[in-house]
Amino acid sequence: MKEVKQRSECPISYSLDVLGDKWTLLILRDMMFANKSSYGEFLQSDEKIATNILADRLSLLESQGFVNKIVANDKKSKYIYSLTEKGISLLPVIMEMTIWGAAYNPFGGNETLLAALKSDKVGTINKYRALLMERIGV
Repeated sequence: MKEVKQRSECPISYSLDVLGDKWTLLILRDMMFANKSSYGEFLQSDEKIATNILADRLSLLESQGFVNKIVANDKKSKYIYSLTEKGISLLPVIMEMTIWGAAYNPFGGNETLLAALKSDKVGTINKYRALLMERIGV
């Protein structure tokens, strides 16, 4: 397991130690909302993550139990990543960050998602959670 150096026992500090860089949350976003699951798909994101950083963050997410990695059926040198229940548990956090970011970002965001969150935040989060759990077979 890839070790995360904790700076303190504070829960916020721990969260930042694991999720505090911009890339980790963007990978989780892509898995949750764009159904991305392979290295190549993550590289196609608008933010243009470097290959070495992507490899490191995927390794971190796997070692911390947020994602599973399996060999692809069609190509032995390709890996498929999927969220775990622990990874899916971050959905409400990412949804709240989406709401906050859209409120202050002049470019907005996914209007359909934002409208759904505005009209029924709990229902929307539950809908996405159910979809993600279905993807992993739970």
